[in-house]
Amino acid sequence: MFHLKGIPLTVNKIHIEGGLDEFSQEGLDTVLRSALRAGIGFPYECNSGGCGSCKFDLIEGKIENLWPEAPGLTDRDRHKGRLLACQCRAATDLRIKVRPGSEYVPVISPRRRKAKLSSTGDVTHDIREFHFVTDGAAEFRAGQYASLAIPGVSAPRCYSMSNLPNVKGEWHFQIRRVPQGAATDVLFHRLRVGDELEIDGPYGIAWLREDSPRDIVCVAGGSGLAPMVSVACEASKAGMLKTRQLHFFYGARTSRDVCGESFLQELPEFGSQIHFHPIVSFPEQYPGITWNGETGYVHELVRRRLNDRMAEFEFYFAGPPPMTQTLQEMLIVGYRVPFEHIHFDRFY
Repeated sequence: MFHLKGIPLTVNKIHIEGGLDEFSQEGLDTVLRSALRAGIGFPYECNSGGCGSCKFDLIEGKIENLWPEAPGLTDRDRHKGRLLACQCRAATDLRIKVRPGSEYVPVISPRRRKAKLSSTGDVTHDIREFHFVTDGAAEFRAGQYASLAIPGVSAPRCYSMSNLPNVKGEWHFQIRRVPQGAATDVLFHRLRVGDELEIDGPYGIAWLREDSPRDIVCVAGGSGLAPMVSVACEASKAGMLKTRQLHFFYGARTSRDVCGESFLQELPEFGSQIHFHPIVSFPEQYPGITWNGETGYVHELVRRRLNDRMAEFEFYFAGPPPMTQTLQEMLIVGYRVPFEHIHFDRFY
């Protein structure tokens, strides 16, 4: 196998100790992505070194550690020699110790695709939707994300799809501009219609469970809007909202950051089965924008609106880590919502 630039790439075998699972790592893939491409349920949540869910023990062989200081590893982990599969490449054949889980088996095997930018459009003052097109169908589940290899940026970045799977090969991403961010500087200021990059995916475990009979709650903050819009649109398309209610909560920092309602208004169930609940944490007023709605944090609004009904819902959420952590603790500890009814990814 050869890299796009003609550099020969190696193939290494990775065997999971105590089981029959064995898979190959090709080229520049990490251990984690190689396992997922092979259909193995390797535990993960963020795919970017932050959460620590993909820890494993190296029994035999040599690895290349891409980010030894990754926050997903504690000092104790490092002392015991644990590694993050999302930040390691095999330098030789490996034997590793990890416990795969059926819940992590990919519903669609991730793969790489060349993508061309077809159009862009602003969602808010600092969130822009980017439309890419690939050859072949865009295969993913509503709520999942992909990794984008952006020209001139050293490491891929993960972003959620805001649209639905389709045969046209259209991939939409709502991306928030990060001050001094290397990736968003390229995306917002240098990438032009017709330019190409690589999309690798889909990834993520927070996809819409169409077989659940429960009413749906989507909670988004910042650019976490994208996967929640996708979940809401898929629930509508699949006919789930004929018998279910969907509550869509959006937590914004200021009044000019509030968004999401325009996407939901395009769905036929808006106002009857779909209910939009925005909240602003710092209600500064801006010229032409007056905020008379809810103020505070989004988990507080979820509590006020749903309260003792909390355990009746299927929850999906995406946004900044403090938001997702607070929501998870509130739902599980405060309201005893079963963990299997809570769906989120940690890469934000």
